[in-house]
Amino acid sequence: MDEPLNQFEIHPPQPKRDLHWIFVGQNGIRAGWGVLLFVMIFVVLEILDGLLLTRVFHFKQSAVLSVRMGLLAEGTQVICIFLSTAIMALIERRPALSYGYQSSARFVRFVSGLVWGFLAISALVLALWKTHLLAFDGQKLHGEAILKYAAAWAVVFLLVALFEESTLRGYLQFTLTRGMGFWWSALLFSFLFGFAHKSNPGESPVGLFQAGAIGLVFCLSLWYTGSLWWAVGFHAAWDWGESYFYGTSDSGMIAQGHLFGEHPLGTVIWSGGATGPEGSLYGVPIMLIAALLMWWWWGRRVTSPFKGSGWRPAWAYRPPASAQDRVIGNSSAGELAG
Repeated sequence: MDEPLNQFEIHPPQPKRDLHWIFVGQNGIRAGWGVLLFVMIFVVLEILDGLLLTRVFHFKQSAVLSVRMGLLAEGTQVICIFLSTAIMALIERRPALSYGYQSSARFVRFVSGLVWGFLAISALVLALWKTHLLAFDGQKLHGEAILKYAAAWAVVFLLVALFEESTLRGYLQFTLTRGMGFWWSALLFSFLFGFAHKSNPGESPVGLFQAGAIGLVFCLSLWYTGSLWWAVGFHAAWDWGESYFYGTSDSGMIAQGHLFGEHPLGTVIWSGGATGPEGSLYGVPIMLIAALLMWWWWGRRVTSPFKGSGWRPAWAYRPPASAQDRVIGNSSAGELAG
């Protein structure tokens, strides 16, 4: 016969669910509150940035983008997103670069991203040209202007890549992985990435879909490497090749001072029309090929630093004791799961 339970048996104390518990978990500020605070800080900085650009520099949205306005707009936005991330890193007591920028093989991944990005946009432009959906109008720049604009637009599109990758796949992606899982947050932010392009002049439904799809490709690189450097390189090279080198529209915008001129031909859904190559359905197989190549190169060789929190919150995953000290990107497994 079982012995009756001792009424004086000591049970482990339950966590005290006070005001502190609502906002702070075992590993710092809870993911939802972290995201909310980050967005609030960023919105305030963006409002101030908008006032600076319009009141001081007289910036106006246009379908033609100059180097000067590109440097001003993208440079100030990079400052806003880096400040927002740095403030949250200070609050959470983590390195400011820990959200995707402090990892091994940074230079190699960045350079390989540059190569992949230029090859991908070149393949897309070549396919459009060979199927008579795009025609070139000749070379537009000559002499020293070629290098001048090439370097200037390289800086602009590097800033674009740093801003957009840091905004949706930096602090927010890493933090929501703790709260809802990597791929749920990746789907959410890829949708937002595509939707954000809606304000661009000349954008199309296919172009919005393509922007969201390429966002998922960038998330796939983050999944395999724990780093944003490959995505930054790909993003910058794609935009540089599209806008400066080939001179096509980029999400409906034209770069002032591009190497070659071109114009689309035929049905908009295939040629991309005013949206540019990103508005063509030819871009879909390009993105699928890029994803398959990433799986072939990284998928069989590396273990994702987000393993265990793909479709579930990282806090619900507790790695084996032997894996507790494994470093993930720039954060430890315990920090990501916390």
